[in-house]
Amino acid sequence: MTAQKAQCTPLEKVRVLQRKLYRAAKAQPQRTFGVLFDKICSLEVLWVGWDQVRRNRGAAGVDGETIESIEARGTLWFLLELREELLKQRYRPQPVRRVFIPKPDGRQRPLGIPGVKDRVAQAAVKNVIEPLFEGSFRPGSYGFRPKRSAKQAIYDIRKWVTYGYDKVIDLDLKSYFDSIDHELLMKLVQRRVRDPRVLRLIRRWLKAGVMHEGIREETAIGSPQGAVMTP
Repeated sequence: MTAQKAQCTPLEKVRVLQRKLYRAAKAQPQRTFGVLFDKICSLEVLWVGWDQVRRNRGAAGVDGETIESIEARGTLWFLLELREELLKQRYRPQPVRRVFIPKPDGRQRPLGIPGVKDRVAQAAVKNVIEPLFEGSFRPGSYGFRPKRSAKQAIYDIRKWVTYGYDKVIDLDLKSYFDSIDHELLMKLVQRRVRDPRVLRLIRRWLKAGVMHEGIREETAIGSPQGAVMTP
């Protein structure tokens, strides 16, 4: 009898890639990564991105295309088409669809909903570059990070209380996502990411614009809340 090697799932392959990138970034805090686009375009990375978007469901973007319509047409065909667009530099993001949700104080919070294709592409980029930035975060940082939650932050606070700390500083930046400086953001991203094709994708998402009541608005600053890449 001969033992056959078990086939790795796309998720397992992506996790192996993420661990390699994280370790490299952690070991070399000043290192920049210049070859990332090929990893983003791999079918495994795109498939994992699709699965994440599918599980989150979410509404359609400006094109009206839904998760269900893509599944009915064929998920593999959809991913192969997106992969070809990326590889041939034909991919262009659509404007995000602007919706408003009520806040507890009576005001409304603007959300930007990208199309499903754009969400999958963003998820693919996020899954590849996130480990690079994770290597630079401090242990006490909890916001918008994988496998971290508010409960863990509370646990950390309780620990410091037992050490005698008795003051908390509560700090919030007003309308932060709406006022992000694109040029400053791109300079910070380039501390880790140097692949020009990846940087071009991120810039295009930032500049994709917002569609509200049939009118496209330019996005000179800010990043839409609701997009996969924004956090």
